[in-house]
Amino acid sequence: MSSQEEQGASRPVLEDARDFAGVPDDTERLWTPHRMAYIGGENKPVDPHDGEQCPFCAGPRRSDEDALIVHRGRTAYAILNLYPYNAGHLLVCPYRHVSDYTELTEEEVAEVAEITRTAMRVIREVSAPAGFNLGMNQGEVAGAGIAAHLHQHVVPRWAGDANFLPIVARTKAVPILLADTRRLYAEAWPGTGRP
Repeated sequence: MSSQEEQGASRPVLEDARDFAGVPDDTERLWTPHRMAYIGGENKPVDPHDGEQCPFCAGPRRSDEDALIVHRGRTAYAILNLYPYNAGHLLVCPYRHVSDYTELTEEEVAEVAEITRTAMRVIREVSAPAGFNLGMNQGEVAGAGIAAHLHQHVVPRWAGDANFLPIVARTKAVPILLADTRRLYAEAWPGTGRP
């Protein structure tokens, strides 16, 4: 074999992965094409400052079932995340279209905090998580999907929920339908008149 042939033999051959989609090999795959809606920005407002386009402004104008609203307060409300990090992932939003925590009124701050506390109690009662992640992403650079309308994340956590799927497959297994989660949380919310 010539030195030129030896060099050619040692070069890796690049293959386009799209040519092998669905071809069996030794790699397990979990296909999640539904996540492309989130990745591609579906349902994201073209103009984030337009309250008419904002999903957190539009949600309260719809029925609780259609919008996935769990609870409506006076200045803020709780809604399920349409693209949850974990099963039962809630968002607490002021009705007012504000982007920064410092723009909230004292009344809004108090109600966002109280709805967050109540959401934690309800989620514990219904789903028995081992813990929670709470937080607000302020601005797109901080990870806010809808940066123009403030929202607090209430994410229930269980031991083992951070398994290989999100890390390797960039996929999250959510074992319950959003409509079922909304119904269970709304029924368990204090003051809803349940027995």
